[in-house]
Order: sequence, then C-alpha cells, then structure tokens
Amino acid sequence: MSLYSFLRPALFRVDPETAHGLSLKVIGAGLSGSQGAVDDPRLARRLLGLDFRNPLGIAAGLDKNAEVADGLLALGFGFVEVGTVTPKPQDGNPRPRMFRLVEDGAVINRLGFNNKGYEAARRNLLARRERGGIVGVNIGANKDAADRIADYVAGISAFSDLASYFTVNVSSPNTPGLRDLQGRAALDTLLARVVEARDAEPRRVPMLVKIAPDMDDAGLADVADVVLARGLDGVIISNTTISRPVLRDRTQATETGGLSGKPLFNLSTMMLARFRGLVGPDLPLIGVGGVDSAETAFAKIAAGADLVQLYTGLVYRGPTLPAEIIEGLQRILDRRGLASIADAVGIERERWAAGG
Repeated sequence: MSLYSFLRPALFRVDPETAHGLSLKVIGAGLSGSQGAVDDPRLARRLLGLDFRNPLGIAAGLDKNAEVADGLLALGFGFVEVGTVTPKPQDGNPRPRMFRLVEDGAVINRLGFNNKGYEAARRNLLARRERGGIVGVNIGANKDAADRIADYVAGISAFSDLASYFTVNVSSPNTPGLRDLQGRAALDTLLARVVEARDAEPRRVPMLVKIAPDMDDAGLADVADVVLARGLDGVIISNTTISRPVLRDRTQATETGGLSGKPLFNLSTMMLARFRGLVGPDLPLIGVGGVDSAETAFAKIAAGADLVQLYTGLVYRGPTLPAEIIEGLQRILDRRGLASIADAVGIERERWAAGG
C-alpha cells in the first residue's frame, strides 16, 4: 500500500481546490515520495518533431501557471502540458468550483480558466528552460475578451520561444461561448489565424487543438476536415464533458461544470477511435479522459491514441501513478508480444468506434 493511500483520507477532508494547491507545493518541492520510472526504449515515440521518452503526459489544468513542470517530469511523465493560460490574469468563477465524486472516481470543475496570465507563466518557463523536457503550453481566451481569436494569437507570440508545442483550447465548458469556436466556420477562422501567427515566428512550434467529447458525428467530421485542411500537427481528445452518465454520487452530480475521471473514459475513448477513423493513421492524437492505470492508458492507445494524458487519476491514485502506468505498459507489451508501444496504436480502433 502506498504512502498516498494513507494520506488520502486526510487530504480529502480538505476542499478540492485547497488540496490542489497543497499538491502543487509538494510536487514542486520534490517531496512526493515517487522515484519516477525507468525508461524503456519500447515506450519512446518520435512525434511532432519531439522525442517523447514515454507516451504518458499530464493534462492541462493541474499546473496552470507553469510552476511545477520539473516536479511533474520527475514523477515519470514523458511530457507536461501547462495552462490553460490567458493573456490577462483572471480569477475564474466563484468558489466552490471543484467537487470530488469519490464513489465515481470523478471530479466536476467549473474553474473558468483561473490563472495568473501570460506574463507569470512566461517567467516560470524562462526560469526552467535549460532543464529540458517536453513542456507544452495550453492557451485560451479571457472571459471578457473583445476578440477571443486575438487572445490566442497573443499566446503564440508570448510562448513561441519556450513552448515544446501549443494546444489551442476551444473546449472548456466553463467559459461561456468558448465551445462555439468548435463549429466548422468559427474553428476554420481561428485555426487560420493562429497557424498564420505561428508561421510568422522564427521558431515553428507544433500546434494541436483540444476538443470536447460532447460533439455529434457531424461535428466531429467538421473538426477533422478543418484540422486536416489547416495542417494542424495533432488533436487532443478530449476535454471534460457536460453530460452526466449514470453516477453513484447523486449530490455532487447536480453541480454544473465539466466532468472528468472514470465516467469520462468510455465516451472519450469512443470519440477518439471515431476521430482516428476520420483523419487516418498519420495525424498524432493524444487521448485523455479516465486514464488511471496501465490498462486504461493502453486502451486509449489501442483505440488510436499516439500519446495519452491524465489528471483526475492523479487525484485518486497519487504521485506514484505515472511510474505504475509506465511499468504496467511494459508488462502489457511483454504479454501481448508487441515490440513497441507504437505497434499498439489503433489495434482495437474498430471495436471502440463501434461503442467499445
């Protein structure tokens, strides 16, 4: 039994947002108790022009201000995504705005892009730039922005010399109207502007877009068409869901916001498999939603993901989870007789696309 399993009851007596802040301090100080994972060349991937030591990343939302990227990499993650960051600092939505659904292994949040703004995140990334590691920057728009697309363009300018990759976040349910940018015409206009801004910078940074799991098949096809037409480097599937599958926690389930964790796994994995079918085998895809074990991480890859990310799983399983997943993936490769994790990508896509 891990140390975290003993500490979790006390941590869960603290409200989720306060616990999140405490966790960042522990990770940043290197006091998590995790020794990370031993690298295995079978898990390495060359994608987006980057060398990933393993396919497991931490999703945006945990390290909003790029404060603990090195501590997260030390846990064993192959890459870290910081943000979502907006041009100006903003407080986000009123508290309480994070809710644990313990029986469901889930979290509902309606944070609303709370962060310290581009300037603070840039300072933190500058301070660690010599340490290496893959650190992507997830960019968004301020709630009160007169021109939201201009906010994304500003993010390209702010981080083009520091980001390993960019993620254009148009899928948070907690900024009113933001998901409207996923519509075909709006998305095409947005991606045209940010790609143009990226291509005007001295350094070409890979660019991905993060989409919601709540689109119908027509909407998903529209996104695929726009992404391919605009030459994006990849897609992250998916953000939190506004849907409410059957949940055990009837009290917290009534809270508004995006649902993450175990209940999101099937929905996001089916969507991933369908999207892989739309874009073909070559476009890098990152699968997110309900990853909390080597088995769920492998399922995402088998459904069509090149890389996977987690966040809520860390809340419930603790800081040793990344190493446990990396070691577990090695055992799965052994058991299945696969030479590398790349060989597993999409091997169960049709089953997941049909509903799992």
